[in-house]
Amino acid sequence: MYAGAFKFTPRGATMNQLTPKANKLWYLKHINLFSCFSETELQEIDRITRMQEVGQRQRIFLPGDPSNTVYLLKKGQVKIAGTIADGREVIFEILTPGEIFGEAEMLNHAPHDTYAEALGDVLICAISREDFERYLRKHQDLTFRLTKLVGNRLRKIRRRVVDLIFRNVPARLAHLLVELGQTDGIPDHGGVRLRVKLTHQEIASLIGCSRETVSTALGQMRDQGLLRSEGRSITIVNMDRLSHMAS
Repeated sequence: MYAGAFKFTPRGATMNQLTPKANKLWYLKHINLFSCFSETELQEIDRITRMQEVGQRQRIFLPGDPSNTVYLLKKGQVKIAGTIADGREVIFEILTPGEIFGEAEMLNHAPHDTYAEALGDVLICAISREDFERYLRKHQDLTFRLTKLVGNRLRKIRRRVVDLIFRNVPARLAHLLVELGQTDGIPDHGGVRLRVKLTHQEIASLIGCSRETVSTALGQMRDQGLLRSEGRSITIVNMDRLSHMAS
């Protein structure tokens, strides 16, 4: 396995960083898939999950790894990516807290064909395939919700492909920034700061262009008063104009 990949602690292990208020059950309540679950149902999930801290830029799984685990993202951001024939990275999705990943391959009992990498320090919960399948058999409504989630992800990827074909780079970049601002942005001095900190190369891998083109486009957006940036931190200053550019 990849040298930088993390190792899980035994099931039930605790984390020193968690306060009594912010325990594993508290995080489980904020997973989108379980948002309608009762306290009793969440406690069932709590018993079959193990929480783990993953350091920045560590990979959670690699292409070819067996899909024997489902992951719940509690805190931080994770990118799902792969490489094409010439070695370039293609990023399929940036995951934010509350999302589940690794579920599609698990449902098909297929090995991973992408890799998952922590973009910063993250907290995840892991569920073994056997435990998760047993839970799905017991809770049939969850199977429907999971299938719907996988379908929504596929539609999102298709929309990104359409963007690559029909939109120019500034429009693709604006669309990405608006999307990130809506899903994981926080208010900051009259703007919306993106919590995820992407390199220019990672942004390029998301919108299908070169790093240099991204740097130029971001500079133009700064000059137009659409955003401000410092290092890898981006704050959207004018969401309305950026949304118009993305449409």
